[in-house]
Amino acid sequence: MASIRFLGAAQEVTGSCHLLSSAAVGKVLLDCGMHQGGDAVDRLQEERFAFKPAEIDAVILSHAHIDHSGLLPKLVSEGFRGPIYCTRATADLLEVMLNDAAGLYERDLERENLRRARRGAPDLPPAYTRDDVERVLKQCSPQRYHQPFAVGEAGSVTFHDAGHILGSAIVELTLQEQGREKRLVFSGDLGKKDSVLLFDPEVLTRADLVMMEGTYGDRDHRTLGNTLEQFEQVLHEAWERGGNVMIPAFAVGRTQELLFYLGQLHEQGKLDNWQVFLDSPMAIEVTRLYDRWLSQLDCEGVKGLCSGDQSLLRDFLPRLQLTPSTDESMMINKIKRGALIIAGSGMCTGGRIRHHFKQRIWDERNTIVFVGFQARNTLGRILIDGVQRIKLFREEYLVRAQIETLGGFSAHAGQTGLVEWVSHFENNPKVVLVHGEPEALDALAKRLWDERQIEAMIPTPGQCLAF
Repeated sequence: MASIRFLGAAQEVTGSCHLLSSAAVGKVLLDCGMHQGGDAVDRLQEERFAFKPAEIDAVILSHAHIDHSGLLPKLVSEGFRGPIYCTRATADLLEVMLNDAAGLYERDLERENLRRARRGAPDLPPAYTRDDVERVLKQCSPQRYHQPFAVGEAGSVTFHDAGHILGSAIVELTLQEQGREKRLVFSGDLGKKDSVLLFDPEVLTRADLVMMEGTYGDRDHRTLGNTLEQFEQVLHEAWERGGNVMIPAFAVGRTQELLFYLGQLHEQGKLDNWQVFLDSPMAIEVTRLYDRWLSQLDCEGVKGLCSGDQSLLRDFLPRLQLTPSTDESMMINKIKRGALIIAGSGMCTGGRIRHHFKQRIWDERNTIVFVGFQARNTLGRILIDGVQRIKLFREEYLVRAQIETLGGFSAHAGQTGLVEWVSHFENNPKVVLVHGEPEALDALAKRLWDERQIEAMIPTPGQCLAF
């Protein structure tokens, strides 16, 4: 009998991690993600595996976002030595993202240990090192979409395009147990239809168990047309106020779409005179990776991209300025008005966006534009919820900047897209909803039952399900 234990992203949006146990494949992790929110040092001190890493036989990774992959170095540090299966583009992204996360963690840990030394407290040991990141990359086993590969003694996995970010995958896992075939489908994060650069999520029709994300299970997004109109209006109003715009953006996916749409506004003469800064070393590297993989993406209407004749960094936005170094980033502070700053992290849990907040969040002329989901307890969520004061770098700041949210740029399917995707399964599989806050999952489960008579289970953290 196979079983799945829900160890992360169970009634929460981050920390995706599910343990599959079966005689066919042994012990296999579906994702190994870090929880988002708070200080990175504190988060890693609190992360505990509910299993012995050395006993895990393999990891199957849906995509490279840190809330799905960020604990892989810690897993390796504590003894995991098996293969990490992922798509080829995900393997490329992991090198950038895990090294960036390690660099931020090392700096934060160094500062924390300096504070502890001043109090006479002992140093905190690192949860993992750069050597562990290198081991993760060496243990990666990149696979192509639609080509089955063996896992364990009697398991087979096929990756399908999830349409969420570059390399994102729906995992189809087939097990042979006691002469019977069982099929598990794990959606990972599902993208929405008609996203620029990405194909629509692929549809599957057969499974015994479907694990589907429900990040936006309680609502649909605004249409792209309405979102672009809102974006244009927000930028123009900020320009008229003589302010600056700060956009916390995820380095993978969201940043590349923003550059594309800003390029469109520029071509249409609707970008005013904004100086656009991509102030994220990781986003710059990831965008270069997107350029490398453009021939594999959906470039309908942008044929020059797929032909290799154009670049997202070089051709679509002439006003774009790259600021990879710290000194270049700090120079942006001297611009009093007309700076449009795209910086990580997407949920404002770290990175350069917090330094830009320090310089500008107290000025009512400025605007912060959120273009992606903000998980509970993150700084981004706190700002959207209307907090009046925040603490940054141990100092308090008044929040006077305008706060705007653009839902139509989301890389996740909305409620209707999720319902449509799971409704394609023909043999009445068990459906489990993960990767969503309780209210969102409850709303999604209700709609699935009311409209499609699909009964969906919402597991609690640590719950185990046999199938």
